[in-house]
Amino acid sequence: MSNLKTIEQLVHDLSALTILDAAELVSALEEKWGVSAAAPAAVGVSAAAPAANVEEEQTEFNVILLECGDKKIDVIKELRALTGLSLAEAKTMAETAGVAVKDGLSKKDAEDMKKRLEGVGAKVKLV
Repeated sequence: MSNLKTIEQLVHDLSALTILDAAELVSALEEKWGVSAAAPAAVGVSAAAPAANVEEEQTEFNVILLECGDKKIDVIKELRALTGLSLAEAKTMAETAGVAVKDGLSKKDAEDMKKRLEGVGAKVKLV
């Protein structure tokens, strides 16, 4: 029964706080407990929120050459075939890590390009 009285007293004391004091109390409790009062409120606000936050499926992809591997000449040839670059441009691209081979491709085209480059020993990623 003493816990109930303590809780009632705590509720009474908290009700007497000004808005500034309440905000200060919230900040102090967040710091002490390592939590944020904003997170639980956002979860309970709307049941439709998860559906609204779903990311749209990516429709455009960039093919990024990470490394040409051991078969540099084969990678250069494949780069020329895929992009229409000159020999010098394809060589520079093959020697530059993290360079975009092509941007704005469909998922199928990007995956095909990745497969062809990996087939000759390159390391590639899609973004």
